[in-house]
Amino acid sequence: MAHNGSSPIVVENPWERLSAFTDARIGLGRAGISLPTSKLLAFQLAHAQAQDAVHCPLDVEKLADELAQALDLSQPPLRLHSHAQDRATYLQRPDYGRRLNDETREQLQQAAISPQRFDLSVVIADGLSALAVQQNSAAFLSALYQLFKNDNADWQLAALTIVEQGRVAIGDEIGALLNADAVLVMIGERPGLSSPDSLGLYMTWAPQPGLKDDSRNCISNVRPAGLKVEEAARRFFLLLKEARQRKLSGVTLKDRSEDDVLEGDAAANGSTRNFLVAD
Repeated sequence: MAHNGSSPIVVENPWERLSAFTDARIGLGRAGISLPTSKLLAFQLAHAQAQDAVHCPLDVEKLADELAQALDLSQPPLRLHSHAQDRATYLQRPDYGRRLNDETREQLQQAAISPQRFDLSVVIADGLSALAVQQNSAAFLSALYQLFKNDNADWQLAALTIVEQGRVAIGDEIGALLNADAVLVMIGERPGLSSPDSLGLYMTWAPQPGLKDDSRNCISNVRPAGLKVEEAARRFFLLLKEARQRKLSGVTLKDRSEDDVLEGDAAANGSTRNFLVAD
């Protein structure tokens, strides 16, 4: 039926005003029984950006240079590669992304001939969004390294590593080879339609190959439009300190930093207990 001109073609949705507070697609309105053209095009663009985030390769050279400059590293990050030799294999065989290939495993073993133990091994892996790693790694590590520098305790950090075609569990092997008490895996998370640049942080105490996901703690959605790098670094640092004290990580180590009730009760009772508690 032809439009009679007495009413607008696009019918606005009163919920649209709430879109200022969330990235969720709400209050889009309608044109007949369909989405308005502008909203449909925005959805298609977000879908394309998510696909690009999965398939675009990590620029390792550029990232290594940025990290060396931002962190004032004495040696460049070690470049490693998983058993998945290309992106297609990585996507089809998740198990290949969890282990190093033979060449880089030997490289890492040679770099770790010293018996020295380290408090933390930091592993950067492209994961499912190289964009997230490319854009957020240097800023996050700059904030984290500043916390290490300002802390009263002495922190020994293993050589920084960058892994291509890596998944979270590959950090267990790397941390074990580098004699690290804990490992932090910074990895590009599976992109959503509003978050192609989301960085995930996974911490594991006493890393070794074969650990399950319940051995890890996760801080998610680190990006400019999500959890800011400064806050993510603060949360991780407190989590790491508690893990070092309790010698554990995973489901037995709870992050309750956003539990206002617990914090309020603790303050009312004069308690100074940390929000990280082991059940």
